[in-house]
Amino acid sequence: MKRKRYAWLTDIHLEFLRDKKAGGFVEELAAREFDGIFLTGDISNARRLEFHLRLFEDIYQTPVYFVLGNHDYYGDSVESVRRMVRELCSRSKWLHWLPASGVVKISSNTCLIGHGSWADGRLGDYDTSRVLLNDYVQIQNFVKAGEIGRLTLLNSFGDQAAAYFENILPEALEHYQHVIVLTHVPPFKESCWHEGEISADDWLPHFSCKAVGDVLREFMSTFPDRRMTVLCGHTHSSGQITFLPNLVVKTGEAEYGLPAIQEILEIN
Repeated sequence: MKRKRYAWLTDIHLEFLRDKKAGGFVEELAAREFDGIFLTGDISNARRLEFHLRLFEDIYQTPVYFVLGNHDYYGDSVESVRRMVRELCSRSKWLHWLPASGVVKISSNTCLIGHGSWADGRLGDYDTSRVLLNDYVQIQNFVKAGEIGRLTLLNSFGDQAAAYFENILPEALEHYQHVIVLTHVPPFKESCWHEGEISADDWLPHFSCKAVGDVLREFMSTFPDRRMTVLCGHTHSSGQITFLPNLVVKTGEAEYGLPAIQEILEIN
């Protein structure tokens, strides 16, 4: 049986490209004749996200499985962006937003699930951190919450993502030997890379999601005969860790204005 080939992309930030160059990037992907794309967030910003997703719809015309990253909400609210994406994908043949797609069969023994997740403030040292992400002034939910309500909101977004995985993993692990997880935010401290090192304690609260990591670790400890590969981004730095014998996490690198393929995955 011929192996299927999927391109993994992350943090492509098409909002930093002129429209012609963004379209050209999608055309280059189409010329490679992959069976599909796995895209782990930070596609664009809220104002341009629908336009850039439609580039894949109109030019690529092959399945695109994706989750959203924090930048995809810049300029709007989380609820509004998710509503737009859900409606767009419901009318699309090619665009598949994974939180609304359930367990996606890739092959007889491999499935795909995903959720963008969110940094939940629980790893590192939030209380002494002086890091101020653009998220907190660019996303309406955080503007409304203010500094006082920020940690509570981070916790809640992380918990929502963890609950999603807790609900969907039993089905995925029951029917498939290998589960590929797409997420934006690294789920473990050890997968939160920055320039070849693990992120420092002042950055970790804003770049990792402990709640999701706890769920993934618990399930894969309970199912030692199953495998999981997690693909994430957010930090713009690459790294890989075998967190458990059956749980591998890969973090993708990125540079603004230079979208690129992270890896080509071949799946039986």
